[in-house]
Amino acid sequence: MGQWRARLLCLLASGVAMAAHAGTLAVKTTDSHGHPVSDAVVTIDRPQALAAASTHYIDQKNETFLPYVDVMHPGDSVVFRNSDNTRHHVYSFSPIGAFQFILSPGESSSPVVLSRTGTIALGCNIHDHMIAYLVVTADQAQVTDRQGQARFDHLPAGRYTVMVWHPQLWPGHPHVSATVDVPADGAAPELPFTLRLMPDPRSFVDREHLDY
Repeated sequence: MGQWRARLLCLLASGVAMAAHAGTLAVKTTDSHGHPVSDAVVTIDRPQALAAASTHYIDQKNETFLPYVDVMHPGDSVVFRNSDNTRHHVYSFSPIGAFQFILSPGESSSPVVLSRTGTIALGCNIHDHMIAYLVVTADQAQVTDRQGQARFDHLPAGRYTVMVWHPQLWPGHPHVSATVDVPADGAAPELPFTLRLMPDPRSFVDREHLDY
């Protein structure tokens, strides 16, 4: 009993020490006009801490996938819901997750477990303007909010490679990256990224599909 108590105290002490020497990294993404860019995936080269697998939900509402971009980790699952009053045919041809579901209004798909890393492009076989992306990564990653921001807390001190990806980056420029030093205590300077993006393909809506 004494040995286990000593080991537990050591673990607790280590955790407190790491918390006391943890840094913060903030990232800001803007487009070439200086406007915030949401839905960018920011990844740092540190493995995600082990956690129980979670289920993600991709809704279909107003003929739009919500969210547009989602980050998952190997072992997580995804469920598709149809909140529209029209039928949808969700599909992916990705080698890391090929599937298809025909969903009537109000229906949900069975869970799809994703065990391999990579990017999955989603589409609807009925509504071509419906597009979304699932990014499956073993590293720590976040999706930027409407202000174009992502924040990583409780990082050990050290040099990090930060990679930013967005589905509307121009061909030949799959991602942008930079290195940053995170201090042992406090925050690194905000790391800015300027993304040169193509027009949002979801804005080209065939209005015929909306007359139901």
